[in-house]
Amino acid sequence: MKTYAGIPEENAQLETSKVMLVTVPYDGTSTWGKGADKGPALFLDASENMELYDIETSTEPYLEGVYLGGEITEKSSPEAMTEAVYQKTKELLSNDGKLFTLFGGEHSVSIGSIRAVGEKYENLTVLQLDAHTDLRPDFHGSTSNHACAVYEASKKHNLVQVGIRSCDIEEMEHVNKEQCFWAHEIAKKADWIDDVLEKVSGNVYITIDLDAFDPSIAPSTGTPEPGGLQWYPTLELLKKVFEKCNVVAFDIVELMDSPMPKPTAFLAAKLYYKMLAYYHISKN
Repeated sequence: MKTYAGIPEENAQLETSKVMLVTVPYDGTSTWGKGADKGPALFLDASENMELYDIETSTEPYLEGVYLGGEITEKSSPEAMTEAVYQKTKELLSNDGKLFTLFGGEHSVSIGSIRAVGEKYENLTVLQLDAHTDLRPDFHGSTSNHACAVYEASKKHNLVQVGIRSCDIEEMEHVNKEQCFWAHEIAKKADWIDDVLEKVSGNVYITIDLDAFDPSIAPSTGTPEPGGLQWYPTLELLKKVFEKCNVVAFDIVELMDSPMPKPTAFLAAKLYYKMLAYYHISKN
């Protein structure tokens, strides 16, 4: 039995695990750097090679259980992939009291999971950490394109965007300027985390595109943009979100295969595990 991070099978059963993890190796609509379909495998491999004791929180999050809920391989069309993710997310969300997590794949994989989570939880805030707004209503003939990743969420839920530094002029009409924290403004403001926290409340879905991070620490993404978020401030934001709100789901996307993917893959693995630590502390 393959388990997350190679943890013992007793910590990987659906019945006893507090966390569910689905992988979506999909890269059907990316337009520049290709290889996000290899991201889940890179993430799982890196996870097996990290220490499972978290120094900051003095915890071993895996002891709370992580269930590998399967791999979604549908790729006949972007819309079919979105529907498959939606249905799988709905299925797993029927297990109450567990945290749903997803690892992509390109950012379009988030559309279906956010849709399913939004149907289950009222007053949902979607916290997006990203270099790009991803607010196109459609792109290249599809509403399930990676460039449309949070457009639906922006119309249905409380969308808060952090780290944005790339946007098409046509997307600006869909940007809520009170809820968008541009990277160039974050760089100049010491209390930006407090400003973000004021906008985030209730039930929360966190979606993290790894290109939100500066490419100096996370280069293996499809579109690495300069001027991104740094490691410790990002962790501080996430920890405070878990403390303040009821985080019901999160995803991490856009880990790309490259000639040297391991540093970014390991960052993704550590980021995922850190978020598990923050989640469990917030519940205990």
